Amino acid sequence: MPPELKCGIDCINNNFLTEIRIRRGQPVIIQYCGEYVYINRYGVCRCADEAIRIYDVDGLLASALSDGLYAYAEQLKSAFITLEGGVRIGIAGEYVTENLKIVTVRGVTSLNVRIPHDVCGCAADIFAATQRKNACSVLIFSPPGFGKTTMLRDMARHFAKSYNVLIVDERNEIYASDADGDGYKLGEMCDVVRGGDKLSAFSSAIRAMNPQVIVTDELYGERDIAAIKYAHDCGMAVCASTHVTDESLLREMPFEFFCRLTGIGRGVIIYDKNFDIVRDYSGNDFDRSHPFG
Repeated sequence: MPPELKCGIDCINNNFLTEIRIRRGQPVIIQYCGEYVYINRYGVCRCADEAIRIYDVDGLLASALSDGLYAYAEQLKSAFITLEGGVRIGIAGEYVTENLKIVTVRGVTSLNVRIPHDVCGCAADIFAATQRKNACSVLIFSPPGFGKTTMLRDMARHFAKSYNVLIVDERNEIYASDADGDGYKLGEMCDVVRGGDKLSAFSSAIRAMNPQVIVTDELYGERDIAAIKYAHDCGMAVCASTHVTDESLLREMPFEFFCRLTGIGRGVIIYDKNFDIVRDYSGNDFDRSHPFG
């Protein structure tokens, strides 16, 4: 981080910091306590004129790539990189394509730094409401930035008290392994597979590790759904997350429970496979005749 921005971040409570949004020449904005605010060298500020501005966004990204650009080449094809500790940096700029696929990003103009958090016990209500004598499949859904990965991490911790858990960590955000292979403490019954797409990882790791529960994040697209159905056909429970919020699409997925996050610190609404409400921990006043209010 540039010294001025680092100083500002040191002045706030990092437990409530979830995003740092950097746009070339524009005020730096952070997501703090669930809302977007400006930041200066003294912490949170309300005025754009007082906020920090960064002009060399390309250079800032280069300084983050401590292992060199080559080490992150594959991740850059998805316009993001994941650093140690699960910090994820989304990248906007010129997307260089080849055969209709992104091969790299250059001329970087914006960065979205997403800060992971480990909140032990945050998934206790979800786990208690959805798990019976045998492990049940659960899908956590919401728009981006509502804490899905944090919930998954704690769900893995709960499952690992009784089951062999396989974490398919495609983007290294759930376990968030560092260079030495150490990550968040998720329990003594967890195995972690990193990298590769979900369908390939599921088919290989299920045979190799014989899990009872699989935990994975950000389901999207036909191959991801095929991976979930494969695990279901093999008799395994899956705990996953998705940005998809369309009820018709969610109903096609083989989950026994669906959990809608309503915001950071705002609780969760839990539905059964028919989308009838099982529990409402959100405290929201919404139309109960429709599962999405």
